[in-house]
Amino acid sequence: MAKVLVVDDAAFMRMMIKDILTKNGYEVAGEAENGAIAVAKYGELKPDLVLMDITMPEKDGIQALKDIKASDAGAKVIMCSAMGQQAMVIEAIQSGAKDFIVKPFQADRVLEAVKKVVG
Repeated sequence: MAKVLVVDDAAFMRMMIKDILTKNGYEVAGEAENGAIAVAKYGELKPDLVLMDITMPEKDGIQALKDIKASDAGAKVIMCSAMGQQAMVIEAIQSGAKDFIVKPFQADRVLEAVKKVVG
């Protein structure tokens, strides 16, 4: 069972994602409300996958992605973005993100991305 770290500054977004994942047999290893906490928790929990919001306080998702990839080149990260963040999504993919999902989340799109990345 794949362990996932869920990163979003909105608690209800984390809840929605956790709900989708747990109902479909994934384990939520932990959650973080900003990029700085995400980087620390990644090192601590060693999840199989990170679902990372792009826009967050303290450290945004792009910087957190870069920090995580610097510590673990094999890290698997899927970015979550709002509509109209194409430039950031492109930067995220160039920085090593495996995929991205757009808010508002559709459960099947989330699961499709997760399955593609961790099987």
